[in-house]
Amino acid sequence: MFKLKYDDFLTKDEETGAYYVSPDQQVRDEVEKTRWKEIGFKLLTDWRLYLMLVPMLVVYLLWRYAPMYELLSVFKDATTAVDPSERGWYGIENFAQLFDPSSTYYLSFWQAFRNTFILAFYGLLFGFPLPIILALFFNEIRSNIVRSVVQVCVYLPKFMSIVVISSLAITLLGGNSANGPLAQLLIAITGGAESNLGQAAQSGLVNSTQYFRAIYIVADLWEHAGYDSIVFFAAIIAVSPTSYEAAQIDGAGKMQQMRYVVIPSILSTVVIMLIMKIGSLLNVSYEKVFLFVTYGSATATKDNYTVGSTVSVWANYWSATRSAEGVAMAGEMLNNLIGMCLVIGSNMVSRKATDVSLY
Repeated sequence: MFKLKYDDFLTKDEETGAYYVSPDQQVRDEVEKTRWKEIGFKLLTDWRLYLMLVPMLVVYLLWRYAPMYELLSVFKDATTAVDPSERGWYGIENFAQLFDPSSTYYLSFWQAFRNTFILAFYGLLFGFPLPIILALFFNEIRSNIVRSVVQVCVYLPKFMSIVVISSLAITLLGGNSANGPLAQLLIAITGGAESNLGQAAQSGLVNSTQYFRAIYIVADLWEHAGYDSIVFFAAIIAVSPTSYEAAQIDGAGKMQQMRYVVIPSILSTVVIMLIMKIGSLLNVSYEKVFLFVTYGSATATKDNYTVGSTVSVWANYWSATRSAEGVAMAGEMLNNLIGMCLVIGSNMVSRKATDVSLY
């Protein structure tokens, strides 16, 4: 702790050696005296706005902070008692089992982690540029009616349930057979059993180890790309019209205006969104993967499970066994810790490279 002295608040007169309160310090003291009065006055004046925050705070406390108590189970032995509060401390033994090659969970966890990273990488590679491209196209549509209709059609999948989106994708692809319209179209184009794609379409593309990841990424883009473009479109329409006029005077066409006017203007927004995207890189949608992987009978899901099982699906499987509950939670926590390190690292790199950062 720092020890405060009177020299920190008083000014010394060099001629007389006396101390006095400077005008600046008097203003600071007066502001400090009336600080809580001003805060109370603002609360009373805008009480309706603060009242609207209460439900959000309650939900945030119940769904974000209250479950953190269960994280203690990661450091406890799940085999000692059913009640988590009565379990004995286990240290980091649950984490150690994830790195022990002789452990039962070693191979399955790192296979799930590999699948998670691959799906997340493909999602970032294709899922981040597409909303920017959509926002640029929306900006070039001059008819407000046409733009509104197109935007509503593109945003609509985001407001549907993940179960509905996954069911539509599975139905279009035919599930375990070739009954889906997309599966029949692929069979007609590729010639059926004469190609790998045709063979996979006949037996069910969702269960194919070769095409499962592509199906997942396309379904994810269909659901999120339009909604994610809202932020970039808002940044684009905030660009001053004088910048476009200056570019037109210099003879810039549409593509040159995008390259030299629009993209540099929204670069800070792109960097911030990229950092946030990297932060959630390993948080692959559990529900969609679970629906795709567990679709159909038990025998039909063995193929795509090897390439589609993520850390969340793996943790859900092993948490069903009480003796492996701690290991499952340790796997999830390790996955989230790596994601936290990614967002911190990307933020540091961005701050040094572009002077733009999340914090």
